Amino acid sequence: MSDVPTGTSPTGDDALDAVAQEAEQAFDAAELALEVDVEALLVEREQFRDHALRVAADFENFRKRAAAQQSAEIERATGKLAEALLPLLDACEAAFVQHPAEVEPLFNLLLAELKKQGLEAMHLLEQPFDPNLADAVLHEPGEGGEPVVAEVLRSGYTWKGRVLRPAMVKVRG
Repeated sequence: MSDVPTGTSPTGDDALDAVAQEAEQAFDAAELALEVDVEALLVEREQFRDHALRVAADFENFRKRAAAQQSAEIERATGKLAEALLPLLDACEAAFVQHPAEVEPLFNLLLAELKKQGLEAMHLLEQPFDPNLADAVLHEPGEGGEPVVAEVLRSGYTWKGRVLRPAMVKVRG
């Protein structure tokens, strides 16, 4: 018989059970760590996704701002060109008054081309006087009441809806 008391020595099955139990605990710990890692990765992925969406939205906003700024710059530049052409337009208008038959085709062509680009002549004759559209340089007495444009001394123009040059007018009223 052996010197080892019965019931106190591990048998082969007990050792296998202990190893299996340790392996199962290690597996459970690894599985738990893996689940935590997967959850952390999913959270990190969502953070990166949110960041990518914000960057894409910021870029789209930048693109729209840049396009609007470029459009505004183009409008300012073309407005300055139209403003620079106003003395030529005034000269054509004066020549048209003196020699309508000879100057009319050129004057109409110039007006038509500028109109295509956004230039509009203001038609203020017999309209109520608006200081935002015209400068009153002469005044003639009238019946009182609201002042009215009696004569246009120099044409006024708008460029795409904004006053490019106010008209110079004689006011009655």
